Amino acid sequence: MDNLNMDIEQVRSQASNRERPTKLKILVVDDEPDNLDLLYRTFRRDFNVLKADSGVNALQLLEEEGEVAVIISDQRMPEMKGTEFLSRTLPQFPDTVRIILTGFTDIEDLVEAINSGQVFKYITKPWDSGELKDVVQRAAATYDLLKQRTEELRRANAQMDLLTVLVEVTQAASSLEATLAPIAKACSKTFNADGCIVQLLEGETLVGTQGVYSETGMIENWLSQDVLAKAAIATGQIQSSLNIPKDPNLSSLAYYQAAGVQAHLIIPIVYRQKMLGVLSLQWQKPCILRTDELKLIHLSVELLAIALSSSYTANG
Repeated sequence: MDNLNMDIEQVRSQASNRERPTKLKILVVDDEPDNLDLLYRTFRRDFNVLKADSGVNALQLLEEEGEVAVIISDQRMPEMKGTEFLSRTLPQFPDTVRIILTGFTDIEDLVEAINSGQVFKYITKPWDSGELKDVVQRAAATYDLLKQRTEELRRANAQMDLLTVLVEVTQAASSLEATLAPIAKACSKTFNADGCIVQLLEGETLVGTQGVYSETGMIENWLSQDVLAKAAIATGQIQSSLNIPKDPNLSSLAYYQAAGVQAHLIIPIVYRQKMLGVLSLQWQKPCILRTDELKLIHLSVELLAIALSSSYTANG
């Protein structure tokens, strides 16, 4: 526990030293080219702006690009009204915040759209640039907050699920090795990792007793040759590289390239100053881990250490 804050600070510092996160994506939709270009120029400094000249083309663009934080759509467009377009985005992208631009008094359409949750705000045309910027910034903040609260709830539920798995497999498993595969799966799900390995130690040597899990169903265990794993075992501290393609010490290593792993976090599993094993979390894309996420990982590893120690005792 003495090294916990230092370990977390090292990993957090590594994440903050990476390039800033990409700008939030917004989509602007208007059938008038001048308006579309004006909307693009208004927001391009603060957002990654996608644009479409009709509701039909906007739906196709969303299929290709995926979720955006904010949609700004004109109401009066050929083929499809703005409110109709926005209603069709709701099932697939419920968290996106929607804004309507209207030069008409389509009160019934707008009231229905607002009441059904399809529209966050409507702005009359010609719009005031300052007002529109303020509305979009508030919409983006609303999207960020919603995503944050959703993720907090997901992590809380995942932690409870992990605790349940640890208790259940420890009580029910007939052998120590039988506990490891479900634990690896639960850890992978809890931390949104693409792959997870829980591997035991004898002294400072990794042994064959392990549990592995991958979203693809296939994962190769190369921890015995991994420099991060060796450092974690030697120091007893968390080791990580959250952007391996840009890490000069790891990017050229064949096992990372072959596995397609672009972020790796490895944590010693320690119970009463004895290192029982390591937990390896692997992602197929570079990632950023916040301080609260790292603390959750550490807490989960402490629970894992207790569970493994219990299994050691139960199995002699």
